[in-house]
Amino acid sequence: MTGLLIVGASQAGVQLVASLRALGFHEPITLLGEENHRPYQRPALSKEFLQDKVGKESLIFRTQEYWDEHRVDLVKGERIERVERQDDGSGTAHTASGRAFRFDHLALAVGARARRLESPGHDLTGVLYLRNADDALALKAHLPAASDVVVVGGGFVGLEVARSAHALGKRVTVLEAGPRLVGRAVGEETSEYFLRAHRAAGLDVRLGTQVTRFVGDGDGRLTGVVLADGETVPAQVALVGIGAVPNTELAEQMGLEVDNGIVVDRSARASDGSTLAIGDCANLPNPVPGSPAGERLRLESVNNAVEHAKVAAYSLVGRREEYAGIPWFWSNQGDLKLQIAGLSLGHDATVVRRDDTRGKFSVLYYRAGRLVAADCVNNPLDFMAVKNALAQAATIPAELAADATVPLKGLARREPAAR
Repeated sequence: MTGLLIVGASQAGVQLVASLRALGFHEPITLLGEENHRPYQRPALSKEFLQDKVGKESLIFRTQEYWDEHRVDLVKGERIERVERQDDGSGTAHTASGRAFRFDHLALAVGARARRLESPGHDLTGVLYLRNADDALALKAHLPAASDVVVVGGGFVGLEVARSAHALGKRVTVLEAGPRLVGRAVGEETSEYFLRAHRAAGLDVRLGTQVTRFVGDGDGRLTGVVLADGETVPAQVALVGIGAVPNTELAEQMGLEVDNGIVVDRSARASDGSTLAIGDCANLPNPVPGSPAGERLRLESVNNAVEHAKVAAYSLVGRREEYAGIPWFWSNQGDLKLQIAGLSLGHDATVVRRDDTRGKFSVLYYRAGRLVAADCVNNPLDFMAVKNALAQAATIPAELAADATVPLKGLARREPAAR
């Protein structure tokens, strides 16, 4: 069967199928995934699924009836190792098991994998990662027998797991090598807010802390994490969450341009002009309207996966739409719900809105006097106000936003972009 081959049964891959069929794309589609699971949602793996609040079936994107009805051949448990292409963009993809899939069009939705920590003892039973369903199942299986959990890395996934483990009654220590929590995603004010909140909730959070090795018992089971100062922190489970690495090996084999992801244009096409690359694996031009020329980034979010796939679908049916929009993200960490609108890259000023009586906290980011992003904790109204303002190419004057008792809705002002 020819038609479209989508490598990666991810959020982006599933969205590409839905968008193409909605646009009237009638060619055969093969959605091929490396995991032996039906396509599923990932955000709940570190939270609701880990705490038994949702079951496996509730995470599945679509029923088999959906794939049959939309003429999609869903292939599980196969990994593409090599692609042979013709000048017209068609070709054959070869799997590790020896199968071959012919295609007229190719889309890479191969995502990213957890960055590994190669410290001595990293292969002990109990040293775990969380990126996919198998990782979540392994973590879930190890937690009941553990009394002490160490989380290496103070990013979103690490903090989500830390609060989930704490809710399950575990003693939790978070070890972050950098000077603050979630340092790559939020500003200093938000980092400090999370630090205080997580410590107040009972987490032992340590910043500027280096892990030198993992130690275990005679049966190869983890018993502790050794720090640079010689202290051994007890642990029967160590969840390593130190970021993700885009899966670019297949793109490299194909000769595509790679730079912290598969380099694509604004229509989601790779450097060969025919292959699509979407979602976490793609390095794309900054989609925020008015961004500096040439600014590129790689986004890991559900919102990006969905919107990028929609643009790729247009591209495949011959409508060259450019990816433009306001990225947004979220992270639920215990009773803290963080929502981020926009990108704070290059900001030069902030406005903090804090209402401790109602547990609400927001930071607005400005560049050259213009609103570019916001971090909002337990404050959905601020989040929606900023998200809507950015979508309308408007700003919220900093002097008006500074009063936390004044709702942001209604403060937006349309002004010429000043970047």
